[in-house]
Amino acid sequence: MTGLRWGILGPGGIAQAFARDLKTAGLDLVAAGSRRLETAEAFAAEFDVPHVHGSYEALVADPDVDIIYVATPHPFHAEQSILVLEAGKHVLVEKPFTINAAEAARIRDVARERGLLAMEAMWTRYLPHMARIREIIAAGTLGEIRAVTADHTQKITTDPAHRLNALELGGGALLDLGIYPVSFTWDVLGAPESVAASAILGPTGADSEVATIFTYASGAIATTLSAAHSAGPNTASIVGTEARIDIDRVWYNQTSFRVVTPDGTVLETYDEKIDGRGMQYQALAAERFIAAALTDSDLLPIDEVVGIMGTLDAVRDIIGLRYPGEE
Repeated sequence: MTGLRWGILGPGGIAQAFARDLKTAGLDLVAAGSRRLETAEAFAAEFDVPHVHGSYEALVADPDVDIIYVATPHPFHAEQSILVLEAGKHVLVEKPFTINAAEAARIRDVARERGLLAMEAMWTRYLPHMARIREIIAAGTLGEIRAVTADHTQKITTDPAHRLNALELGGGALLDLGIYPVSFTWDVLGAPESVAASAILGPTGADSEVATIFTYASGAIATTLSAAHSAGPNTASIVGTEARIDIDRVWYNQTSFRVVTPDGTVLETYDEKIDGRGMQYQALAAERFIAAALTDSDLLPIDEVVGIMGTLDAVRDIIGLRYPGEE
């Protein structure tokens, strides 16, 4: 480990989960910053954080901070991540990385100019069960991959003031929930050749349900379902000509899976347990990259992050979803 000193920008609910997992991994959380000093102080008291800042500008200027986790709503990620990078700090940005591909590209370009790590906090990519799945695919156990399917469906409040239903906060199922299965399809199959989608838009204009179909040059097909007002199985499958992988509920958390042949023979059952939620694995990866003088993730390169945001842009174009103030 590099012994990086972590700061958290935006100490809300997801930041609390991240902070707990940083502590689980023994990593050094030294600072928290919020636009409201009382919020930062309460967070610091809960997680024993020594440096407290009542503005994001003060947080990024803290000389005792090396890397900052941006945990605010995604419409603010581009501005705040660039603020971090221009202060000379590495940045881990909560998913979705930004609102759109253009914003993601701006962060990428600033990070490259500064020689700093900018990484999306798509924590699922870094979990042990996903590492094992990639090994199985690379070994050719599945044969030729023909299909990928995944859902991320939750029953969340329909309150129009809630962040997930507020267009001005990037609300909707696609960016908050759909980013998981869409990123998963990219992990397995890469960039899609074609994108099709259908959605239901709620009273606020935010999408409550989105289904996608992606096709690939290989002939493979991927389907995803994301929903904010109804809870489904939250499982995933990767289907090949020689075997398939069935990932159990909740597939984007550390969970179990089976490798099954067409005749029903189970080749492998995986059920490794971990400490905490598992968000520490992305932080540990960031520390490894920086220790190795790398400024990009090998599991989710920033060019791929921009590409995934482009796929989400394409879906939004099809379903007619646009956010206020978007360029």
